[in-house]
Amino acid sequence: MRLNPNRRLTNRSRGEHLAGKGGSSTDFADYRDYVPGDDMRYIDWNIFARLNRPYIKQFQHEEEMHVVLLIDASTSMDYEEKFERGKQLAAALGVMGLMNIERVSAYSFNHQGAKPAFMPPKSGRQSMRHLFEFLEGLEPGGNFPVESAIESMLRLHRGRGVAIVISDFLTFGEVSRAFNMLFSAGLEIFAAQVLAPSEIEPDTTGDIRFVDSETGHTLDITSAGDLLGIYQEHRLALEEELARLCRQRNGRFLGVNSGDTIEHIVFDLLTRQGWVNR
Repeated sequence: MRLNPNRRLTNRSRGEHLAGKGGSSTDFADYRDYVPGDDMRYIDWNIFARLNRPYIKQFQHEEEMHVVLLIDASTSMDYEEKFERGKQLAAALGVMGLMNIERVSAYSFNHQGAKPAFMPPKSGRQSMRHLFEFLEGLEPGGNFPVESAIESMLRLHRGRGVAIVISDFLTFGEVSRAFNMLFSAGLEIFAAQVLAPSEIEPDTTGDIRFVDSETGHTLDITSAGDLLGIYQEHRLALEEELARLCRQRNGRFLGVNSGDTIEHIVFDLLTRQGWVNR
C-alpha cells in the first residue's frame, strides 16, 4: 500500500515516488517530437522507420516525497481511545511512506510554549523501529491548539510532499490560515478528524455541566437531550468546513471514529476514500 496524493509534490532527491516531470527511469511515459539537441539514444527508431519522423521516448521520473505526520496531543484527544487510534493511524501511514522509500518525519504538540516532540526525517524500512518508538513514547495532555501546532511545525520543516494532520479539530482557532501555510510550503493536506463514538452520537439527557478539558471553563446545560439536534448541526458543519478547506487546497479530508478498529480504518476506509492505493 502507498499514499495517493492528488499533487505530485516531490523533492530532488532520488526516490520511488513518481514526479510530475519526465525523467530517466525504465518506465515508459509518452512520446514527444524530436527537437535539435535531444539525446539521439531516446529516438524510437521503429516509429522513425514507419513514419520517417523522429520521436523521443519519455520516461517516468521518480523522486522522493516527504511525508510529515502531525499528531494532536492536546488533552481533548485523551478521550475514548482517540489518541491511541490517532497514533495507530500515524504508524500505518508512516510505514507506507517508509516502505516506499519516502522521507518520513513526525511531530506532536502538547503545551503551548513547550518544544514539540519531534522525529527527524527518516527513510527506509529499517527506520520503522524509530517511528514506533517515537509514537509509543507520546503522551496526551496539554492546551496546544492544532492550528498553532501546524504553524510551529512549519518553522522546523523543510521539503515538499504530504502533511498528515491527525486531530479532533475541536478548536476555536482559525484552521484556514494554518492550512494556507501548509499549502504554501508545498505540502498537500491530508486531514483526519478523529472523534469518539459518544462525540459522534452522544446519548445525553437531563441537566449537566460541561467542563472544557483544556481550559477548565464550564457550561451549564438544562435539558441537554433537547439540544442534541443543534449539537449535530454544529458537528456536521465543522466536518463540512474542514472538508471544504481541504478540497480548496487540493487536499483530502477524512472523518475517523475512534471506536472503529485500525484494520477497518486502514484497509477499508482509507482505500475507499482514495487516501491510499493497494
